[in-house]
Amino acid sequence: MSLLGRILLAGAGAVMTRYALREVRTSPVGPALERTNFRGRTVTLAAGPALAAGAAASGAFGAAGGAAGGAALVAGLGAGAVGLYDDVVGARPEQKSAKGFAGHLAALRAGRVTAGLVKIVGVGAVGVGAAALLAADPTVARHPQRQRQGVMAHGIDVLLGAGVIAGTANLLNLLDLRPGRALKSGLLLGAPLLRGPHAGIAAGAVGAAVGLLPADLGEELMVGDSGANALGAMLGVTLAARTGPAGRAGLLAVLAGLTAASERVSFTQVIQRTPGLRELDALGRRAD
Repeated sequence: MSLLGRILLAGAGAVMTRYALREVRTSPVGPALERTNFRGRTVTLAAGPALAAGAAASGAFGAAGGAAGGAALVAGLGAGAVGLYDDVVGARPEQKSAKGFAGHLAALRAGRVTAGLVKIVGVGAVGVGAAALLAADPTVARHPQRQRQGVMAHGIDVLLGAGVIAGTANLLNLLDLRPGRALKSGLLLGAPLLRGPHAGIAAGAVGAAVGLLPADLGEELMVGDSGANALGAMLGVTLAARTGPAGRAGLLAVLAGLTAASERVSFTQVIQRTPGLRELDALGRRAD
């Protein structure tokens, strides 16, 4: 894809996301999506489904093949939908006590199915569906490591791809604790992916993030689990499409390590203590 094509796709992602944001905010469900952020300001979660719709539509249009485009739609819309479920249902008082993967498992052992657990299972299912579609795309199947795959190796490859897609979605969700952080992280991850045969998917996602970043930094909105999951899943599709089984395994190991670390370490504290990360995290954000 040419440079102009990627720029146009990113612009389309930004425009569609801003249009979707306006439509969701002015719809009957708009008031129900208002929340109070960590500083007590009223913001809207409408940005989440808007980002999912804009990124998925533009990314699918820019995909190198039809099956890859389907994977982008499944990832963006599916991860956005289960994230929105957690944004809405998970905000209820009885849901707030379960934190992290361990907390959701503890609640399940006590006989409660939390919204967070539904999201974890849902994002995993979305990852499997998107990875299966990628496997059917000729532009992905031509990777040298896939030329002589048997049935079992093919199945493992799909599961590795699903892990990369779900893991990237979860990683961006873990970072969504301060204004602009998830979108900045998505842009940093997405920028190197704007080259190669699958750059169009990343371009749509990056454009959608750019379209919302100023308002996110200004604390007019928050992308929530819906937007963070959708953005991460779209970038995960791009990563999975670009890599063979060995690359997917390596990416999954990194994502699993970061997820495990998040159960014990506060990413916010790490960012605040690290020069460079601290300044980048605060860049463009409203003063306290």
